[in-house]
Amino acid sequence: MFKEALKLIKKYQRIIIHRHKHPDGDAIGSQIGLAELIRRNFPQKEVYMVGDPATRLPFIETVFDEIPDSYYEGALAVILDCGSSHLICDDRYKLAEKTLRFDHHIYCEAIADVDVVDSSYESACGLVTDFARRTKLKLSLPAATALYMGMVTDSGRFSFDSTTARTFELAAFLLSQPIELNKLYYNLYAEDFSKILERADNMHKICFTENNVAYIYTPKEELPEGSDAAPVSSGRVGLMRDIKGVYAWVNFTEGEDGVHAELRSNRYNINPIAVKYGGGGHKKASGCVVPDKETAMQLLEDLNKLAGEPV
Repeated sequence: MFKEALKLIKKYQRIIIHRHKHPDGDAIGSQIGLAELIRRNFPQKEVYMVGDPATRLPFIETVFDEIPDSYYEGALAVILDCGSSHLICDDRYKLAEKTLRFDHHIYCEAIADVDVVDSSYESACGLVTDFARRTKLKLSLPAATALYMGMVTDSGRFSFDSTTARTFELAAFLLSQPIELNKLYYNLYAEDFSKILERADNMHKICFTENNVAYIYTPKEELPEGSDAAPVSSGRVGLMRDIKGVYAWVNFTEGEDGVHAELRSNRYNINPIAVKYGGGGHKKASGCVVPDKETAMQLLEDLNKLAGEPV
């Protein structure tokens, strides 16, 4: 599968890289990482990155490209870290002459002409890194740093059970470049004291269902001023991760486009529930956006039923 991907990248002069909306570290890391890999190994090519801003990662200084529709004529569009077509950040990928996807989510649908999809990888960055390693592409420091960031964030700092021996082999491959680990981890995890107090306040809002599913529900009017629902929801779901006796949890945050739901578990496959409500992801980490609170509570009840089943 990597050979086909490399053949496409070599063939096309103009390459436009997409990923999912509301990007996390893995989406941004794989997008920047692949762009830098192509620039390092094929400097004559035109490489563009499109999409919405990385609001979850304010230290990312990359400016995404604003390009006309005409740029897609005769071009290759690459889609990263996205399992469902409706989640792709810019649907103009359909205008490209050829499409390629690298993804590690559970397979839902065919999206590209060449689909490199393998859910055994902890991250899309891990998949792109293995692509680089196996096809003997030369690394650059910007590529290695971006890809390592995505591996760290999507593996929960290498703590999730998606982490394997291969994960560490790929991390070691990236660390052949002089990545500034202290700077990277500081940028990812250091918080303003006001944010720490806010997190403590939200921990007091944690509720539990009959079968001990933990959840937080944040109405739109309680969002911090100027905040988007997606990064708030993904940030708060981790507050419930280490509660003893809780094996499934969900964060709901109301936004302009509906209620953002982030589902997590350390025991159950919660992905079918996310898919049922129009989302997707992984067995133990998925998300979706539902239209209203009533639907969100229906999703919560589905999680509650799942948590009541014998393992």
